[in-house]
Amino acid sequence: MPKVKTNSSAKKRFKITGTGEITFQKAFKRHILTKKSTKRKRLMGKKGKVSQANLDFVKRLLRLK
Repeated sequence: MPKVKTNSSAKKRFKITGTGEITFQKAFKRHILTKKSTKRKRLMGKKGKVSQANLDFVKRLLRLK
């Protein structure tokens, strides 16, 4: 029986914290930053947490479920 592979794009995008939460880097902070407010850029720099609605899907991509 072949092994089931983890989704390669998902393992690059998501990290699991010590408490078991799944985090990701927020989008829209790569370029065209001059028109974005300082507050918006600062909040985009923080890690995001995967919502409860998407948690099962992300866990399946990472082969945690």
